Amino acid sequence: MKLQQLLSSLQKLHPKEIDLSLDRIEKLCKKLGNPQDNLKYISVVGTNGKYSTIQAIRAILKDANINCNIYTSPHIQKINERFIYNDEEISDENLIKLLTEVEDINAGEPITYFEILTAAYFYNAKNFKNNINIIESGLFHRADACSIIKSNLASVITAIGLDHLDWLPKNKQTIDQIIFEKTSSLLTSKIIVSKQSSNKTLNKISNSIEKNSSEKITFGNDFNYSLNENGFFYYEDKYGGIKLPLPNLEGEFQLSNISTAIATIRNIEEINVSNQNIINGIKKIKSIARFSEIKNGKLKDLVKYNKIYIDGSHNPLGANVLSKHLNSLECNKHIILGMMNNKDHVEYISYFKDQISSLTTVDIPNQSNAINGEDLMKKLKNFNNINYKKSIKEAIKSIDLKDNDIIIITGSLYLAGEVLNLN
Repeated sequence: MKLQQLLSSLQKLHPKEIDLSLDRIEKLCKKLGNPQDNLKYISVVGTNGKYSTIQAIRAILKDANINCNIYTSPHIQKINERFIYNDEEISDENLIKLLTEVEDINAGEPITYFEILTAAYFYNAKNFKNNINIIESGLFHRADACSIIKSNLASVITAIGLDHLDWLPKNKQTIDQIIFEKTSSLLTSKIIVSKQSSNKTLNKISNSIEKNSSEKITFGNDFNYSLNENGFFYYEDKYGGIKLPLPNLEGEFQLSNISTAIATIRNIEEINVSNQNIINGIKKIKSIARFSEIKNGKLKDLVKYNKIYIDGSHNPLGANVLSKHLNSLECNKHIILGMMNNKDHVEYISYFKDQISSLTTVDIPNQSNAINGEDLMKKLKNFNNINYKKSIKEAIKSIDLKDNDIIIITGSLYLAGEVLNLN
């Protein structure tokens, strides 16, 4: 059976894409022998910055020759990205074998797509018992399939903001409820709290985890960074300071994610890395669609000497971060925007008001839950110089680029995947 056919069959095991409860995955994992038990974990929860923080941890551990497995979602280009073992993406052949075996053991019982993928990740992770598993909680941590683990080395809380509100009751679509969902059931170990968008949000997180007996390591209080104009930044915590080169990720906002990764590693006794491992690691971070420049390929050929970037931000918190970075660039910016239907489109684009030279909305191919680009344009009709083009290629070709102008394609990780596949 081909991989895509197998994935399609798994998607039919439950009528809902998401069903926030843990009974199904607990039942399947019991059939699998509870493979999630007795493994070493770093759990990562939050709204934004999870992917970059995980990739920074991964790069530093790799330089220190510490093997890790990684489970993230969603993927950008292919499902294999979600299954990393010994720092290597699983092959199609091995993924087919793994998912087929888990599907057979599940024996047709109702289970969501994400849940059976998570169970499969755990099932294979037991073959790498000495590795550190870095796992990203999906929609909300409290009822997320990843939360069935019983112990971990640390929990990381990245930036938290408003997103996925449609999965909450209307009277609970608040930042307070999101913080509760993501932080109220964290395990007792160590909790590392990343830089937040405001002190108000940070205080709400602190209140939520106050009764958790874990040691709390918080940005601003227990670790920090400062940016130097001479091409380096300075990280500092109770263990001392490190002068670090700028990472291979663009944007000062990434320094917060990298600092959180460093704080996590330095506060886990079981992990032994040197300052040199950190220096080497942050120069080799793998990143997909996090303000990443497309440097070659079919789409790059359309803009010739101009730069084209892809960014998967899709919520107001992400828009705010991206907007601040774009403000630091002295050039004209053109945004190509495609979004899913359940996002706050008006709030997202409001962060770029009076900042960009043009806005072009597009359809996201192969995504039935995406908003049609023409409908998106109508919602954002008050935006200056807005156009609609059906395809990404048409959108790029339609932009009148001057010297030094840049294009940013943003609004959805699903759009990012389509762009990379087209390119």
